[in-house]
Amino acid sequence: MPHQRVGDVQLHYEVHGQGEPLLLIHGLGSSTEDWEAQLPAFSQRYQVITVDVRGHGRSDKPAGPYSILQFARDIAELLRALRTGPVHVVGISMGGMIAFQLAVDAPELTRSLVIVNSGPEVVLRTLRERLLISSRFFILRFFGLKAMTGVLAKKLFPKPEQTQLRATFIERWNRNDPVAYEHALRAIVGWSVADRISALRVPIQVVTADQDYTPVSAKEAYVGKLAGAELVVIADSRHATPMDQPERFNDVVLGFLAKHSSSGAGAVSSGT
Repeated sequence: MPHQRVGDVQLHYEVHGQGEPLLLIHGLGSSTEDWEAQLPAFSQRYQVITVDVRGHGRSDKPAGPYSILQFARDIAELLRALRTGPVHVVGISMGGMIAFQLAVDAPELTRSLVIVNSGPEVVLRTLRERLLISSRFFILRFFGLKAMTGVLAKKLFPKPEQTQLRATFIERWNRNDPVAYEHALRAIVGWSVADRISALRVPIQVVTADQDYTPVSAKEAYVGKLAGAELVVIADSRHATPMDQPERFNDVVLGFLAKHSSSGAGAVSSGT
């Protein structure tokens, strides 16, 4: 499997298909594996690059602390090493935060953005928001990652017919390094680029589940600050939309990308 040295870490990445480069960035505690329902459809039209963020999957898990800024710098270095030129970027949850950070810091690397169940900041302003984050740290510290995984699996995939999705989620999440996971969780809290997103000039699609952790209204609020951005609500979905509504999600994203794709994009070079 390809790895690329960027700074102090080796990042695991994969490349599928041909066409304009399309980067997929996973969320907290996830990895390249969780894009399995997207790869067959996306790789028919694009050269899809998936990557394990530092601390995740088959990438290195160095000592913390971590930060969203650091994650984005890692991704930028990877893209430069692969000589991709500007890429379409799809990021879910923490991956959406990384996508925003990448776009404001390295606009020359960004062709378009698809932000999924995410936003430009995680600033805890209400008691409910503080309790939600505090509960994660409490469960992780006193009951461990397996307990955390069980709680999240029931929230993400509550339906009886989602038994296999729950089992897959649990099996994959339990492979996480607990220390690296906590570093990544801490990287999210307090992060913000909300004061910079109005300067973005790339096409942006915001995709939100109707039953995401944060309400649709929260996405509507920041989409109003983005020039020409579009908001799409996917019904009967929770935070893991690419997994619980893959066909609808794929259609929405591919429709957006088709409107903002052009010929002549560069191919990804071979990595080390």
